[in-house]
Amino acid sequence: MKALELIRVLKTKLSEEIYTYDYDREKNKLRLTHKEIGKGIDISLPPILAKYETKKDKAIEEVVYTIHQTFQAMEREKAGNIEPASSIYPVIRSTSFPLKSNEGNKFITKDHTAETRIYYALDLGSTYRLLDEKMLAAWNIRETEIRERALFQVRNLETNYKKDYVSDNTFYFFNNNDGYDASRMLNESLLRDMKKIIVGDMTVSVPHQDVMIIGDIRNEIGYDVLAQMTMHFFTVGTVPITSLSFIYENGDLEPIFIMAKNRVTKEKEDK
Repeated sequence: MKALELIRVLKTKLSEEIYTYDYDREKNKLRLTHKEIGKGIDISLPPILAKYETKKDKAIEEVVYTIHQTFQAMEREKAGNIEPASSIYPVIRSTSFPLKSNEGNKFITKDHTAETRIYYALDLGSTYRLLDEKMLAAWNIRETEIRERALFQVRNLETNYKKDYVSDNTFYFFNNNDGYDASRMLNESLLRDMKKIIVGDMTVSVPHQDVMIIGDIRNEIGYDVLAQMTMHFFTVGTVPITSLSFIYENGDLEPIFIMAKNRVTKEKEDK
């Protein structure tokens, strides 16, 4: 499926009577605006097209569902039906992710690593809304309170995982599909507990928002597998974050670059 074909399919499910479609061919991005609400969202098409190759129509259904839920949340916000007492969570994004909303309001953020940045979100059930300075001013809530509440919430998330073994290396997949899988890398207690069962090098990967992979890397093959795995997830993720992985040592996350012939180099982050 090509980008224009995907847009045609979306138009059959999301009527042009309700939405305005603006396609940026150069960036391969679709801007979908709800005419009544007067707000829109940007949709990167390559991840959807990649997911369509394996999931077919289900990939389309997922993106349509997400769009519906996002605009429903916007309608609730416009009607004043969103309460600041709702759950607040941290979400991980790449450092290239916008710092302001489409309306020009600055998001609430915190520096994390050279590859990632922390944003904060108001959970709305089936979707969430990134918090910005305007929202905090309206609620009269301080940023420090938002950060404390978010870290408390992320520690309460389920820590279920599935394991896979490749050539004596173990990979732990956190994939709960709750929108906060990558956020689990902020759960220090979880990382410390995982470190206790790791025999080799402990790696942490968040290729997109709906997966965190912790690796127990015991040989060179493990690094090769990790590089291929993270690149695959990064490519197919709806909200890609980074294809790089991190070494977890002494409570710190250190980006690693997996080079040719299984060589691994580390880039120490500025503190």
